[in-house]
Amino acid sequence: MQPLSSWPKRSGIVGVLTDIDDTLTTEGSITEEALRALHDLSNHDLRVIPITGRPVGWSEPFALAWPVDAIVAENGAVALVQRPEGALKKLHQQDAATRTANFVRMQEVLKQIERRVPGASRATDSGGRECDIAIDHSEFTQMPQTDIDRCVALMQAAGMNATVSSIHINGWYGTHNKLEGARWIVRELFGRDLDAEIDRWVYVGDSTNDQLMFKHFPHSVGVANIARFVPQLTHLPRYVTQGERGAGFAEVARAILAGR
Repeated sequence: MQPLSSWPKRSGIVGVLTDIDDTLTTEGSITEEALRALHDLSNHDLRVIPITGRPVGWSEPFALAWPVDAIVAENGAVALVQRPEGALKKLHQQDAATRTANFVRMQEVLKQIERRVPGASRATDSGGRECDIAIDHSEFTQMPQTDIDRCVALMQAAGMNATVSSIHINGWYGTHNKLEGARWIVRELFGRDLDAEIDRWVYVGDSTNDQLMFKHFPHSVGVANIARFVPQLTHLPRYVTQGERGAGFAEVARAILAGR
């Protein structure tokens, strides 16, 4: 990872995709500095789309309050877009029948994990989830890495995709992920091909569930607290900020706007 100050090209950027927990937020809340950074990006006509492992229910108030084009939740499965009149529109990648069948299967896997891994418990935001399950490893509890690995292995043994964020272990059925979610929402909202203009978008993240984005985006940035996950990352971001969490995101926003 190179320091963000060495980022050579900042002109031509049209949009920012970002993780939420421990990237936009600090200690579970968005800071005034990070919120101001979102406003600054939006006021300069940049597209801003958070992409998170958090549930769609949890994401709704933020999709209404933050100056963003959409929030893509549950690792790419579902998006929230604010309509002109202010209400939220919900978009899904899977049809209703598929979601219903997958939900039943996922609940069985969740129960199995809670039985087999001592101390494993579903995330407190699980009631707002439609397309995945989540085990808390660092939000309200501290799970050792060996147990995190066991949870991931049980999800994968059940045929699920599994990924680890800074706070949760997420599992789901389907081909979506953060990258596919980004491609989907950019196409749905703007009629644009993300891969065709990948060098005009920035991705900002902090943990192992961001590494597919780090691999794919030439302008990928980790906020400084990514240091915790570096030993577990196969793909690192190209650049890293000096500041952690929301302060790091604000640092990225300043760098983008300085280059315009």
